[in-house]
Amino acid sequence: MIAIISGTNRKGSLTLQIAQIYQQLVESHGTPTQILDLSQLPHDFAFSALYENGNRNAAFTAFHQQAADAEKLVFIIPEYNGSFPGVLKTFLDGMPYPSPWKNRKAALVGISSGPQGGAPALSHFTDILHYLGIHVLAHRVKMPFIEKNMVENRIQNENYLRQLHNQVKSLLSF
Repeated sequence: MIAIISGTNRKGSLTLQIAQIYQQLVESHGTPTQILDLSQLPHDFAFSALYENGNRNAAFTAFHQQAADAEKLVFIIPEYNGSFPGVLKTFLDGMPYPSPWKNRKAALVGISSGPQGGAPALSHFTDILHYLGIHVLAHRVKMPFIEKNMVENRIQNENYLRQLHNQVKSLLSF
């Protein structure tokens, strides 16, 4: 099973829409997936579920267990302030140490309103995943000006779609 993590807690985000598109692409190859939408995290998880409160928030523990059970991971990451959303880092900080994802494989997709396609966010996030012992697929998809390339929950940019298709194929054989 592949876990696709929508890397923001912003409700109704394009990040979640891209995660759903990615899910369709993976499942078209017969591979089961699960979307983990960070907007569904308990609102107080940073205080009720981390550090000395580990395993005391049942909703957060269940969410984390779904992530820990995944064979491979896909992170759909929006660029926020030149990096990735703090909720994604906080989510990772809540994982047990050592990481249950050690030696797992991950793919990264960056989206942004601006011209970089999330490149700074993907770079920062790759460093963290490497620290956790997660192998990151070299083919990282970057989608700049994402709002201009989406119409009715569909990607209109053929290059973006081609890149996602190619990344899915690479991830499945990774």
